[in-house]
Amino acid sequence: MRKLKLDELNRVTVDEFKAGTKFPVVVVLDNVRSMHNIGSVFRTADGFAVEQLCLCGITAQPPHREIEKTALGATQSINWKYFDNTLLAVKELQDKGYKIVAVEQAAESIMLNDFMPEANEKYALIFGNEVNGVDEEVMKNIDACIEIPQFGTKHSFNIVVSAGIVLWDLFSKMVV
Repeated sequence: MRKLKLDELNRVTVDEFKAGTKFPVVVVLDNVRSMHNIGSVFRTADGFAVEQLCLCGITAQPPHREIEKTALGATQSINWKYFDNTLLAVKELQDKGYKIVAVEQAAESIMLNDFMPEANEKYALIFGNEVNGVDEEVMKNIDACIEIPQFGTKHSFNIVVSAGIVLWDLFSKMVV
């Protein structure tokens, strides 16, 4: 076995990516404070060809050197929009027909492995602040809550790890 060379990866250009088919998911960052996390979510969103990122509240916005360190150019390929607060993003996405799904540990959450996305639905996934999670007011306005099963002592994944796990799970159930 050998590793593929860069010219064997069949990478598309930014313009080809923007014109291509997208995974019917929007990622909403609810007051995410780490610019490295923000950049990494951009890169993960690019990897799964999500429709858009919504950056809310204190979540920093491109262009910013600290975001670009981990985004590696994904801020150019992924459509994004800034909202003063997450509830404004949720309202706009609801009006556009998205099912709003928080990724959070909550009393009535559905374990990710048990969550079955509906065919022909569009989803907005909300990932919360690194310390406080998804805002309580936002939680009052969601359609569902999914939780990643965890078995260690921390019961906490980094937001980027959570985004990767959840996006892959939904992608594998909806596309692959």
